[in-house]
Amino acid sequence: MADNQYDVILAGAGLFSAVVADKAAQKGKKCLVMERRPHAGGNIFTSEINGIQVHAYGAHIFHTDRKDIWEYVNSFAEFNRYTNSPVANFRGSIYNLPFNMNTFNKIWPDVVTPSQAKKRISEQSAVMNGKIPQNLEEQAISLVGTDIYRLLVKEYTEKQWGRPCTDLPPDIIRRLPVRFTYDNNYFNDRYQGIPVGGYTQIIDKMLARADVQLSTDFLSDKTPRLSPGGVCVYTGMIDEYFGYCLGNLEYRSLRFENSILSEDNYQGNAVVNYTGSDVPYTRIIEHKHFEGTQCSGTIITKEYPAEWKKGDEPYYPVNSGKNDALFQSYRQLAEKDAARNSRRVVFGGRLGMYKYFDMDDTIAAALELAESLF
Repeated sequence: MADNQYDVILAGAGLFSAVVADKAAQKGKKCLVMERRPHAGGNIFTSEINGIQVHAYGAHIFHTDRKDIWEYVNSFAEFNRYTNSPVANFRGSIYNLPFNMNTFNKIWPDVVTPSQAKKRISEQSAVMNGKIPQNLEEQAISLVGTDIYRLLVKEYTEKQWGRPCTDLPPDIIRRLPVRFTYDNNYFNDRYQGIPVGGYTQIIDKMLARADVQLSTDFLSDKTPRLSPGGVCVYTGMIDEYFGYCLGNLEYRSLRFENSILSEDNYQGNAVVNYTGSDVPYTRIIEHKHFEGTQCSGTIITKEYPAEWKKGDEPYYPVNSGKNDALFQSYRQLAEKDAARNSRRVVFGGRLGMYKYFDMDDTIAAALELAESLF
């Protein structure tokens, strides 16, 4: 079928596009999905290796407080009761995450009650009294004090973002969960789990009624794909779409190093963060713990942060004031460009909207777009 015979063309076969394609198909729309990678699923792609579902692009734990989103994803797969309880390794010492009473007692053995923990943090964060945090370091100290910042935040964050904490905006750390209970559950959301059998099955079912072209770059010949009529949903980098004509936005990239091991249990937990600068990777993922897989051997992935450059895979937008201003300029360019295209182009997902999204946020944004389009 020729491109101009589709009602919807979607650039990218990740979660955002898949949700839009699913809703479009329900309305009887013909969809074409073009994906650069040789597989669908975007960054939540999973594949089975030696009986273990491997998260190819880092750990993805689904969590949401919205019942409608939870019911929607459960219509495509059965979810287990996995609870995200990562631990941090700082130079050989283990600390529970998120920051909770177990963490506080490990750092300060004389702290055993919530009131004692609050008092200790208050004493250490007093240096920020009356001040508005101007960077991530000041924001973190105001939230958890100096000891936790030094052990579990500073070096890990600088390794992850490739910048001093004093050069990073305070917004990045405002998501930091702090709890005064002995509870290692990382998320506050009511619903949490991982699909039994991995995420790829979900994407495949969402895209079942669409035509999917893998190893196909939408931008390689985008002009004929933008006409005539219908809509294009573009989920790649908005600056790349426009040929970086206003300059390139900044992203962080990742490199993954997989190892198949003969031992049955390498680290005793699905995710262990390495918060010290003495270790080059940010975390080790042991995939079999996500589903409690009972099999011989195990598979681990070391996750290395990297500065993004053209040609690399972008993972995280760097939402500094400079980048956000440049993104708004691209948004304005997109609005002007829309008047010249007979096929309407909308930008979605983490890269198209230059915004950090959890999976439930991605689904919610895609459902909202689909509702407005169809």
